[in-house]
Amino acid sequence: MIRRRAFEAAQPPPARPIDEDPARRVEAKYLRLWTTSMRDLPFVNPALSVEAIGFRRHGSTGESLAGTTSSATGDWIGAVITPWVIGLLLLPGGGSLWSDRRPGDRCHVTFPIGPIEFIADYEPDADLPAYQYCPLFAPPSRFASQIAAQAAATAALDALLKGGASEDPASIPAAGQRESSRRAFLRRFVKT
Repeated sequence: MIRRRAFEAAQPPPARPIDEDPARRVEAKYLRLWTTSMRDLPFVNPALSVEAIGFRRHGSTGESLAGTTSSATGDWIGAVITPWVIGLLLLPGGGSLWSDRRPGDRCHVTFPIGPIEFIADYEPDADLPAYQYCPLFAPPSRFASQIAAQAAATAALDALLKGGASEDPASIPAAGQRESSRRAFLRRFVKT
């Protein structure tokens, strides 16, 4: 028997690349969520507020129009801190990381640290209609302050984009072990 989803979202139109730093748009989106639907939920952390952290381009397609490599190309990767989740966001920027997906679809995007699973979402009327997210801490109840959440989000982005120091291939753990070590790495930054 073949299992099928009871509901499968329609394929959204191709995402438009975002040209400018998306941090303000990310904050506006999550502030709107905070005020309209999340504020009174029992699992929110009142010590945290909405903040976009460290958005930068990554995954350049290699060549700019002038034929030289440009740091102004690539998709946007950054983190968002909210009272209900701290996570990574991937936004279209014209690079090689982004792929259009149906809302709810999961995809693995390869970074220097290894493949990371993102979940696609699409809101046609939003300032950020297409985005992919990867929850890191949900809910972020163990964070005592915004500063601690900022440190964890920054450390996660640095680890994601820089990977580990150059490793001896014999010392690289198997896939399952590497996944566990990533989780252990992120947990080191949660301070109560």
